[in-house]
Amino acid sequence: MMTTNKPVRVISAFGSPGGHRVEAALRLKGVPYELILEDLGNKSSDLLLKHNPVHKLVPVLLHGDRAVCESLVILEYVDEAFDGPPLLPADPYERTVARFWAHFIDHKFPRPFWLSFFLTEDDGGESSLQGLLTEAKQNLALLEVQLKDKGRNENDTRFFGGDSIGYLVIVGSSIAHWLGFFQEVAGVAPLLTEEEYPALSQWAKRYVADETVKQCLPKRSELFATYYASKQMIQAMATSNK
Repeated sequence: MMTTNKPVRVISAFGSPGGHRVEAALRLKGVPYELILEDLGNKSSDLLLKHNPVHKLVPVLLHGDRAVCESLVILEYVDEAFDGPPLLPADPYERTVARFWAHFIDHKFPRPFWLSFFLTEDDGGESSLQGLLTEAKQNLALLEVQLKDKGRNENDTRFFGGDSIGYLVIVGSSIAHWLGFFQEVAGVAPLLTEEEYPALSQWAKRYVADETVKQCLPKRSELFATYYASKQMIQAMATSNK
């Protein structure tokens, strides 16, 4: 376990789900940090280019003179580098399962959400959007089963089998907090409903209500305004290029 006397900084951007993951992990560990926000609408800062020259993306964790990139990698580093409540399970098999579902969330969910976010009626119409929503609902159904299976009984769907927030729950925060506003911006009916996904709905409510993670969750109104403006700008650029 490393000491925490080295300064900790997080390079992120407003509304970044990955950046929130890093902040939540540090707060749950009780690690103080400095937040450095990038303006991704402009040229990347020299600081970001220096510490993430490969992908040039946020988030980046700076621990002293060490830089760690990509949110899933950063979460594991935070868990091993600092004292505090463990984020990953102690059992090797359970750790593997958590990593599997984290990979599932990161590789299966972004595509339908981001594509529906930027779709217009001229980009394939309702059938294309419906296909994306169907894909998203199928992925939610798989997570619903996983969450129920991890509970101690059918009414216990806390945090994927645990009593506290850990690695997989932090990864899933993009669903708990960001999914709703994606739907609003895309102009589609809510996907994560209590009628269809009761376990996931309760889990999401527990997460966003947690006093620790609430401190680094962006306000929904500001989040909506930021991403809606981005959508309008990108769609305007696409129209002008046609």
